[in-house]
Amino acid sequence: MKKVILLMLLSGAILFARQAVAQKSADQLLKAVVEKTRNTPNLKIEFSYQMINTKAGINEKKNGTLFLNGDAYKVLIDGQTIVSDGKTVWTYLPESNEVMVSNAGTGDEALSPTSLLSSYFKNYKATFGNDKENTSKGLKTIELRGAAGSKFPKVLVGVREAAEQLGKLVIFDNGGNKFVYDMSRMTPNTTLARNFFTFNPADYPGIDVVDMR
Repeated sequence: MKKVILLMLLSGAILFARQAVAQKSADQLLKAVVEKTRNTPNLKIEFSYQMINTKAGINEKKNGTLFLNGDAYKVLIDGQTIVSDGKTVWTYLPESNEVMVSNAGTGDEALSPTSLLSSYFKNYKATFGNDKENTSKGLKTIELRGAAGSKFPKVLVGVREAAEQLGKLVIFDNGGNKFVYDMSRMTPNTTLARNFFTFNPADYPGIDVVDMR
């Protein structure tokens, strides 16, 4: 669950609502953001992550970095590394020298940000909304609503409209949790090693491999 949430950082969006607006409709704008993200090689995103559950008294905040190249990605956050080549996902915990191995998967449980975006195209309704924090940051808000019973019934996406770039993501789940992602910096076309989006357990002597495939 935690991995899914972390990797929903770029998952914004996006559906077939046909609302007419001055420039782009909500779904057209989100599609433009998704396509630009998908077509940018080796995108590095620095972000802050906050989990809020008012009833449970939870308010956690962390900083992380996401590297994205198509369906391949690497996330560095909170003492763990999550890396995928688009087919396999490795979640490495340095403190215990343990790595969990799983398939990338599809749909709402997918760990690929681009796969999650594709899922939203099919399952969510997009309209323009109002959010004071987004407005104060110069972001345009798109509200996504899922069908009844959706794991994540509501998502607010803050977009830098002129740049067609994701700025903020707020995800509400059906357990009363709110997950907030603020993207502070995006750097395209970074130089990465050939094997950057893979994980080789042999490089970690004594590692415990938990294969869940």
